[in-house]
Amino acid sequence: MFKIQTLNKISPKGLDTFSLERYEIASEFINPDGIILRSFKMHDMKLSKNLKAIARAGAGVNNIPIEKCSQKGIVVFNTPGANANAVKELVLASMFISSRDIIGGVNWVNSIKDKGDKVVSLVEKEKSKFAGNELKGKKLGVVGLGAIGAMVANDALSLGMEVVGYDPYLSVDAAWELSSKVQKATGLETLLKEVDYLTIHVPLLDSTKGMYNAEKFAMMKKGIKIINLARGGLINNKDIKEALKDGKVGCYITDFPSADILGVDGVIAIPHLGASTQESEDNCALMASLEMKEFLETGNIKNSVNFPNCQLPKKDDRKRIIIANKNIPNMISIITTLLAQNSINIQDMINKSKNDLAYNIIDTSSKVSDDVLDKIKNIEGVWMTRVIE
Repeated sequence: MFKIQTLNKISPKGLDTFSLERYEIASEFINPDGIILRSFKMHDMKLSKNLKAIARAGAGVNNIPIEKCSQKGIVVFNTPGANANAVKELVLASMFISSRDIIGGVNWVNSIKDKGDKVVSLVEKEKSKFAGNELKGKKLGVVGLGAIGAMVANDALSLGMEVVGYDPYLSVDAAWELSSKVQKATGLETLLKEVDYLTIHVPLLDSTKGMYNAEKFAMMKKGIKIINLARGGLINNKDIKEALKDGKVGCYITDFPSADILGVDGVIAIPHLGASTQESEDNCALMASLEMKEFLETGNIKNSVNFPNCQLPKKDDRKRIIIANKNIPNMISIITTLLAQNSINIQDMINKSKNDLAYNIIDTSSKVSDDVLDKIKNIEGVWMTRVIE
C-alpha cells in the first residue's frame, strides 16, 4: 500500500482518484511514498529514503529542492496549464484595471458616503479624475508564450488589441495553441520599445532574476503598463519605483506584494491570487494526483521538472523494473548484461535522458528477485530502482 502525504490542503477532486485499497492519505507520515503539495516550502525538510515522488499542484516549483531530489532519484512533477485559465483571467482584469482607474474611483466613492444628498452631484463633478483609456487598438507585448501567455495573447486579440509575442523557447505544442494573428517579435528589446502594455510569463531563474530593470525600462514607451503575475523576482523593485516616479511606467500590477513596493503610487499589488479559483485548485490537484498515481503504479513519467518524460504501456503479465541513473556512456549495457547474467529476459524497454539524468523502464516476464534488485542498486551511478508487478 502506498502512503501519500499532503503538505497543504489539496482538493478532494484530486485525492479521490486514489483508491482506498492501494493508498493511504494523510498530512502526517514518517516514510511516505509520495508527497502532494502546493506552496509548502520543502527546502529544510528531511526527505525520507522511501520517498519516490513529489507532485506540486501548480506550475512553480521554487519551494521544492529539485537538485536534492534528483540526486536521490525522486521524481518531481508539476501541473503545467492546469491553472492557466485562472491566471489568464486575472491578467485580463489587470489590463482593465491598469487602463481605467477603477480602484481609485471606487475608493473615492466610498470616501464620500457621509455626503448625503451631495453624493450624486459630487460623482458627476469629480468622475473625470478617474478617466482612463480603452484597450482596443493598443499594442500588447506578451513575453513567454506557454499555456498562460498563449491564452492571454489570443483573448487580447478578441478585445481588439494588437498583440506581439516573444518566446525564444516556444515549443511546437505551444505554437499550435497560438493564433496566427499574434506577431512575432525579433527580440525582447524590439518588443519592449513598441508596446503599450507588457505582460510577463516566464519562470524565475538565475538568468531572469531582475531582468526588468532600469536598462529595460529606458527602452519602453512612456506610460507603459506592466503586468507581472509570473514571479516577483523578475522585476527590480528599486528600478521600477524610479520608473513609476518619473512617469516612464504608468502602472505596475504585481501578484507578488513586498514591503518595499506597497503604498507606492502607480503600484497595484494583488495578494497572489493568480491561481486562486476553485476551478484552478481542482484542476491542479487532479493533474498532480493522476501524475503521482501513474508513476507509482506503472513507472510512467509525464510533466516532471527533473526527469525526462518516459512512458511505456504496462502489460499485466509482465514485471517492470524502473531505474534512474547518471546519464553516462555504457550504463544501459551494464544494466542489460547484469539482467542477462541472472536469466532475466527483456521483453520491452525504453530509455530517456534529461541533462545529467537518465531513466529506464524495462519490462520482463521473469520474476526480479531482491538479490538482482540489490545488484542494480549497487551499480555506480544508479540513483534509484524499483520493481513494479
